[in-house]
Amino acid sequence: MTMRDFIHKPVMTAEVLECLMVRPGGAYIDATMGEGGHCAAILEQCQPGGRVLGIDADSSVAPIAARRLSRFGPAFQARAGNYADMKPLAAEVGISEAQGILFDLGFSSRQIDNPDRGFSFQADGPLDMRFDSAQTLTAEEIVNSWPEPDLARTIWEYGEEPRSRRIAAAIVQSRPVNSTAALAAIISKASGGGRRKIHPATRTFQALRIRVNRELDNIQRGLEGAVKLLAVGGRLVVITYHSLEAALVKSFLRREGGACTCPPEQPECTCGRVRRIRRVTRKAIAPSPDEIHDNPRARSARLRVGERV
Repeated sequence: MTMRDFIHKPVMTAEVLECLMVRPGGAYIDATMGEGGHCAAILEQCQPGGRVLGIDADSSVAPIAARRLSRFGPAFQARAGNYADMKPLAAEVGISEAQGILFDLGFSSRQIDNPDRGFSFQADGPLDMRFDSAQTLTAEEIVNSWPEPDLARTIWEYGEEPRSRRIAAAIVQSRPVNSTAALAAIISKASGGGRRKIHPATRTFQALRIRVNRELDNIQRGLEGAVKLLAVGGRLVVITYHSLEAALVKSFLRREGGACTCPPEQPECTCGRVRRIRRVTRKAIAPSPDEIHDNPRARSARLRVGERV
C-alpha cells in the first residue's frame, strides 16, 4: 500500500519524518491517527524493530487504519481514544517511553466531506460535530439551548468572530435550528454583505466544533502527557491550523522551554521550574508551495518542534 491509497492526504509528511528524527527500532506515537497516513510513513522508516501507536478520538477510523496497515503486523497498534489520555493508552501496548510523538490537529477529509458528521456547511447535515459519537454534547444542543450570552461568548472565544453577538442573537431568534445549511444561512444573513476571504459561517462552525469536543483543553492535556512519555532526546512535533491552536502550542513550548523564573538577584531558586523541552523551531515551518498546490487543505498548516531534555 502506498501513500496514494489514503483518502485523507497526510500533511507535511517529509517534514514530519525529518523533525521526528525517525530511526529504526524506535517507539513512536501518532496522537491524531486518522486513517493512518502519517503512521504508515513513520512505520516504513522505523523498521526494523520500530513500532507505532496510533490514537484517534473518532472510533470509526481505528479499524480502517488497522486494516490498511496490517502488513506491519504487531508493529502497529491502533487505539480509539483521546490524546488527553495518551499515557494509559500507551501503557496498554507496552510503551512507557517514546522517541517521537506527533499531533496533527487538523481533521480528515472523511470527516469534512461526510455531511452526517455536521462539520461542514458545504453539504446539508445534522448539527452534530462530535469526534467521538459516544459523547453527549452536540452542536445542536449548543445552538438550540444555550443562553444567548453563552452562545455569543463561545463564538467569540473559540471562533474569534467579531460579529459574535449579532450572530448569536440571530440564531436565538431563529430557533429551532436543525441543520448545517440552516445555520450557515442564518449566520450569512446576520453577518451582512461585503466580500470576504472565507465564508461568513466559517468561524462560528469552528467555534462550535472546538467547544463540542473541548479541543483546547484536550490539546493542553495531550501535550502534558506527551512530554511525560518522551525519552530524553525524543521529539514532539505539532501541526496546527488556526491561531487558537498555534497560540496554545507556542505558549506550551515557551513555558516548557524556560528555565528558572526567579529574579536574578535572588540567591536560591524557589520557583521550582524545571526545563523539560528545548525548542527546535523558533519559527513555525509552513508547507511548501508544491504541497499547497497538490493539497489546498494544507495551506494553513504550521509545524512546530520541541525536544525532550
